[in-house]
Amino acid sequence: MAIDEAKLNDLLGKFVTDVGAGFHAVQAVIGDRLGLYRGLADCGPATSDQVAAHTGVPERYMREWLRCQAAGGYVTYDAATDTYSLTEEQAFALASPDGMSLPAAFGIPVAVAKNVDRLTDTIASGNGFGWHEHDALLFDGTERFFRPGYVANLVSSWIPSLDGVEAKLQAGATVADVGCGHGASTLLLGESYPNSRIRGFDYHDASIETARKRAADAGLVDRVSFDVAAAADFPGEGYDVIAIFDALHDMPDPVGAARHIREALAPDGTFLLVEPNAGDAVADNLNPVGRLFYGASTMICVAHSLTEDPKTALGAQAGQARLTEVLNEAGFTRVRRATETPFNIVLEARP
Repeated sequence: MAIDEAKLNDLLGKFVTDVGAGFHAVQAVIGDRLGLYRGLADCGPATSDQVAAHTGVPERYMREWLRCQAAGGYVTYDAATDTYSLTEEQAFALASPDGMSLPAAFGIPVAVAKNVDRLTDTIASGNGFGWHEHDALLFDGTERFFRPGYVANLVSSWIPSLDGVEAKLQAGATVADVGCGHGASTLLLGESYPNSRIRGFDYHDASIETARKRAADAGLVDRVSFDVAAAADFPGEGYDVIAIFDALHDMPDPVGAARHIREALAPDGTFLLVEPNAGDAVADNLNPVGRLFYGASTMICVAHSLTEDPKTALGAQAGQARLTEVLNEAGFTRVRRATETPFNIVLEARP
């Protein structure tokens, strides 16, 4: 076997990066839980002793954690003063309560890894692995990872891109948020459109319990409610808007879910579908974003979709053409891409 040393070294470089990223994911979760990013933002530039004193974490652990973060480019190191700090960009992404919450996203692969034995058996057998079977860290990490994108785009960009929907919501509309999880998108709609009534539905009772608590804490129970219900049989009819955020591709029967949504909409209602951004061809998705979503899809999205018939398993990188096929089969005759972000495509579907 003839080995091309340059190609091998290139592969090994990817290997070192990825194994390091695996350790970084665990360290990011630990740093998030212990408040280390926030602590560094508060006291930096600072030595490891100073950050340790500020956060209450023993210095020897603090020193190694900071060095790993600096080596990965998540923390800035000044060799002249032996101090660590966060740039404004690093602080926004890692430490700010109103920032991107990137450390929470690392909780997603960490949560999945906790079930590596069961997932191995599941994949080998071709069976499914339900969303509810994962560690609770997955639910928290997913909500905290997606929420900043919703905050940045839902009201300012996505809703205005839909034909006539913003005016309806401002005047007072009935809305269903299907597959709402912890209710980040549902509560945001309720906060932004006080004249509208928003109902969140999810089959996962633990997530609905969390969503109800957050609605109470936010003082929104007068216009936002949450109920346990699946996408194919949630109650109500005549909705002005029904939305699914980053969840249709997980469902065992996305056509059935979309068909029920069409039937539950008012005649002039709108289905807002937000899905991970992807091209229609595999080659279009062979990039870092595609890699992230294909990885999650293998162990979360496809695995859940295979839990029940018809086991459609769209996957997180289905692409607009495949999603449009699903919507057309469900009876939606008008489907268009309303807008997009680097992570999402936003489709507007009407009967």
